[in-house]
Amino acid sequence: MPHFHIKLLEGKTEAQKQALAKAVVAAAQEVIGYGDKSYSVAIEDFSLDKWKTKVYHKEIKSNSKLLYKEPGYEM
Repeated sequence: MPHFHIKLLEGKTEAQKQALAKAVVAAAQEVIGYGDKSYSVAIEDFSLDKWKTKVYHKEIKSNSKLLYKEPGYEM
């Protein structure tokens, strides 16, 4: 069952997060199938400082082989 864990810089509204989750599920359904009840989406907010240590270095740079889309920035 597909599960998406989205990490964002803090500051997005609840409405934006709801719309993002809905759009991610819709796109995934179109591409890989499965019914709506098969999906789950988590969204986690980070300050810029924590993004650098907990997301960029720990997850993006350390797991670059798993990335299907790399960021266009460096920290």
